[in-house]
Amino acid sequence: MLQVCLNGTRGPGDSAAVPMSPESLAESAARAVAAGAGEVRVHARTPCGGTSLSPRVLGPVLASVRAAVGGGVGVTTAAAAEPDAGRRAERIRSWEVLPDLVSVDWHEPGAEEVAAVLLERGIGVEAGLWAGTDGRERFARSPLAPRVRRVLVKVPYPSAGSGAEDASRAVLSGLEPLPGVPVLLHGEDAGAWPVLRLARRLGLVARIGLEDTVLLPDGTRARSNAELVAAALAGQGRLADRAGRAGSDREDDRQGEPGLIGRAPAGPSPA
Repeated sequence: MLQVCLNGTRGPGDSAAVPMSPESLAESAARAVAAGAGEVRVHARTPCGGTSLSPRVLGPVLASVRAAVGGGVGVTTAAAAEPDAGRRAERIRSWEVLPDLVSVDWHEPGAEEVAAVLLERGIGVEAGLWAGTDGRERFARSPLAPRVRRVLVKVPYPSAGSGAEDASRAVLSGLEPLPGVPVLLHGEDAGAWPVLRLARRLGLVARIGLEDTVLLPDGTRARSNAELVAAALAGQGRLADRAGRAGSDREDDRQGEPGLIGRAPAGPSPA
């Protein structure tokens, strides 16, 4: 599954393609889903451009995007939207239109309180574990860990290539698996595409969108979230093609081996 992250904290100064209003977010979400995204993540923004958890700001955004795509709409409770954890919890209690999934960054003060309020309201919690923080360790000790719907592993700095992959693997290697709980892995800026490719190779949930990068894999500027989604899925197809060819080559090699005639063809080795 591929999630599209529509805007994050970016604005028109980062790219003219970044949607801001409820209407533009809904249009961008619809086009991204048509391009193949299976889930939408959005940051509700005030008319001045700031991220907000206010029901007066979040409600219209959720209603507009959900009307355009039908469901699967998530938001964040990051401190950038509301620095005070108690205030964040109050905001969540006041929501009238509820998102489907909400990420909680476990390294931030008050994460447990925020997650508990979300669970009380019946909202799915995504545990955000950032590379370079103690979020993974805090989450491992949390009594709420078994109740989260998904774990999000984020590489939050613009390290490219193997640096982003190494940081991703460092978090994943120490993550205790929770039965039935999927993991979403993503990077940002220069690390966005390398980490997305790693997520695909590992069979994890991936994400792409203007929140993570404004550039396509070839370095040109993306014209929309839908274009980023299409590029991500095209890359997935190339990975599948290569895996299929590798499996076919291995099977061709086996045909000359003694004792294999009449056996069912073997599939590709696990990644």
